[in-house]
Amino acid sequence: MTNIKIREIEMYHPKNKVGNEYYIEHFKKEQGDDLTHFLEDICGRNTRYIIDNEEENSVTMGIEAAKKVLKKANLSAKELDMIIFASQVPEFVFPTNAVALHHALNAGNHTGILDINANCSGLTTGLDQASRNLLANPNMKRVLLVGSDAASLVMNPQDTITYPNFGDVAVALILEKTEEETGFIDSMYYTESSDFDKVTFPKNGLSKNLHGRGVVDYVQWLPFPGDVSIEKATIMIEELIHRNNLSTQDIKAYCLSQFSIQNIELLRDNLGLKDEQMVYVGDKYGYTGTTSPLLAMYEGIQDGRIKRGDTVLFWTVGIGWQLIAVLFKY
Repeated sequence: MTNIKIREIEMYHPKNKVGNEYYIEHFKKEQGDDLTHFLEDICGRNTRYIIDNEEENSVTMGIEAAKKVLKKANLSAKELDMIIFASQVPEFVFPTNAVALHHALNAGNHTGILDINANCSGLTTGLDQASRNLLANPNMKRVLLVGSDAASLVMNPQDTITYPNFGDVAVALILEKTEEETGFIDSMYYTESSDFDKVTFPKNGLSKNLHGRGVVDYVQWLPFPGDVSIEKATIMIEELIHRNNLSTQDIKAYCLSQFSIQNIELLRDNLGLKDEQMVYVGDKYGYTGTTSPLLAMYEGIQDGRIKRGDTVLFWTVGIGWQLIAVLFKY
């Protein structure tokens, strides 16, 4: 039986490491607010990596992560059947960002390219869609999947929610067909679009900005309940697990959205999970948007919490909002 496995996974982040102290002092000075409790106890932040130069961006970070994972897998880019690039802060609208990766990696003429944007759920959606594409296409064997967000580029220095929360990171993984009893298991989506206009960039849409009726500057983040998706997430995760004849305790690692440690704790309690099943890296990297759950997996592999043969559940939420959960046997 043909399965789809994660052959290798790698990541890249800029060198500039910024601690909570910078943001606490920034907002004390600018607004008189002390964000210590918010950052440490609700968001679970400590440090994050932020681009501090004009050379790095989502594409350059993606290229570096891709080079690392190809080297780790001992592969040439010419052995790839497709390159998929996921970002909510793409460097280009024209051309695709994936074609920039294709060029930098010297991939082959028969390597397909594709950009996707599902906001923060983008890379997890890419994991699902790439796996299903590989299963369906007998002529495809291997996909390079890259997620990268230079989120700091569009976060408002006056906004206490976004500015101190996000970090800049790229994650790259190689998906390939195998006859091993491992890999992609199943996925599930849930979309509730009533809040589609709460977080926008450009604020009033691209057309109005280009016609001079707005300014493309920072993400607009209007108030909405921070735990709005947790109840639905609990239901969909339980359904996904049970329809695959598993229990919540059969899942070795839960690699969830790293937006807030508080949300992860709510899901832990709702699902009756143990602390050791939850992988949290938002204290180290901040919230990295599209890469968030796969970054958690990378760290879990690095520190030995996730090993070959372990069943992993990915879950995250994109603004609007769109939920996705994916079951995978690593």
